[in-house]
Amino acid sequence: MLTVSAHVALTLARHIDHVFGVMGNGNAYFLDALERSTDVHFTAVRHEAGGVVAADAFFRASGRLAAATATYGAGFTNTLTALAEAVQAHVPLVLVVGDEPTSGPRPWDVDQIALASAVGARTYTVGRADAAATTVIAIEHALTYRVPTVLAIPYDVAARDAGPVPEAPEPRLPEPLAPVGPFAAGALDGLVDALANAERPFLLAGRGAWISGASDALGEVADLVGAVTASTALGRGVFPRAEFDLGVTGGFGAEGAMELVREADVAVVFGASLNQFTMRFGDLFAPGTRVFQIDVAPAATHPHVGGFVRADAGVAARAVATALRERGGAPSGWRESIDVAALRAYEPGDAVAADGRLDPRAVARRIGELLPADRVVVSDGGHFIGWANMYWPVASPDRMMMVGTAFQSIGLGWPSVPGAALAKPTSTVVLTTGDGGGLMALADLETAVRVAGGRGIAVVWNDAAYGAEVHLYGLKGLAEQPMLIPQVDFAALAAGVGAEGVVVRTLDDLERLVTWAAEDEASRPFLVLDCRISGDVIAPYQREIIRVNS
Repeated sequence: MLTVSAHVALTLARHIDHVFGVMGNGNAYFLDALERSTDVHFTAVRHEAGGVVAADAFFRASGRLAAATATYGAGFTNTLTALAEAVQAHVPLVLVVGDEPTSGPRPWDVDQIALASAVGARTYTVGRADAAATTVIAIEHALTYRVPTVLAIPYDVAARDAGPVPEAPEPRLPEPLAPVGPFAAGALDGLVDALANAERPFLLAGRGAWISGASDALGEVADLVGAVTASTALGRGVFPRAEFDLGVTGGFGAEGAMELVREADVAVVFGASLNQFTMRFGDLFAPGTRVFQIDVAPAATHPHVGGFVRADAGVAARAVATALRERGGAPSGWRESIDVAALRAYEPGDAVAADGRLDPRAVARRIGELLPADRVVVSDGGHFIGWANMYWPVASPDRMMMVGTAFQSIGLGWPSVPGAALAKPTSTVVLTTGDGGGLMALADLETAVRVAGGRGIAVVWNDAAYGAEVHLYGLKGLAEQPMLIPQVDFAALAAGVGAEGVVVRTLDDLERLVTWAAEDEASRPFLVLDCRISGDVIAPYQREIIRVNS
């Protein structure tokens, strides 16, 4: 007998290879069918939010669709913060959940469709006759619109016999968006003309450029016009020539690099939304810079944009490269006159801050020197996000993910680790988290340790406080007591679930990372570095926020 839940599992299994979640009454039959009848790998997490987070991180690191699962009611409501983050970050995934019976809600049921809609996710509910087709529709929606979808199985149909699984069509996905019509063609021609005649051309790329496969074409455009390049926080590494790349723009950028950006006379932005952080709250470009944007959004996403082309970044980049080749002009020569490496330098920090605790800049710099080159960095949210983003470079955009930042959430760090670890099965996964977010997500410390094992490192920035709140509201004179956290021993907590914990009070304590990296990953433990840092050192990006909100 093939149940409705089996129809969902078998159809979904044609399009995914990983599911993350927690078993309960509402998804028991789905998980049974998944385990018995498919090759999909199920990873149990310890909190339902962690299932969505792990699927989110899996997609960001691999580019492949993943799924999460939870039961109805309280299981579903536990996923909402993680679901909202995936919506805001444009991450396609499928969340398979139990739901109220078709006869109506029970006392413990809630209006799950309304709750999902409230955070921007659409729900598809399967029935006895259409489970396979509805599953395909949910997958198609997630991939087409780059959002999570909820696939609901009503409790009273989950175990009903649905007969053989019918043939379901493959999801139909739209072609990459090309510039269409005379206005788009004219805008693209104007952009090419501006680049070709620029004396100080600058290219900025975001995650959209990476997703569209624009990297090689962007490198060619940069070479043809002699442009200096940079990326958003989620697009780092998209340009192939690091010697002419300024790194990340915005508050994570080095001050010298950001000053150079303001010298550009023409700037072209590929696949980046130009949010307030990338734009340094409006100060990234000088008033005289001509700014062009290429994006799939319906219109320009920032008032500083003077020319907009609606198109896929990869399609447009290749068109720009072709047009520039045909013009046959010479590169500007600007980038060869610049010492880019010097401009990218960050403050090294002091070994110890004035309050006697570690300077997080010095800790981050030293860890960055010791981390394995083949690494994926996953970041929780909090004040500390500046340190990894500034001092731990990664090779490509799929190796740095900030799960929580889009929704301004904390507490999603630990469950990001298993998703990234399974997506990149040969890389070291490095979590950067604070003591506040680390405690909030503590249930999935065990999941991180179990799944990543000797390929996992966690750096806990332990300042005994909610640092972002201290630096913003404490400076405004608000009572600090609600912003403080009793000193927590994360090294001891880690040991309780089979990891090795090291309390880092001096830079010399980081030498354990040297010996750990030399050990066989099959036998070494997951390593947790409990870094007792000063709360007095404010990250540059946080200073920008303070300036704007003062």
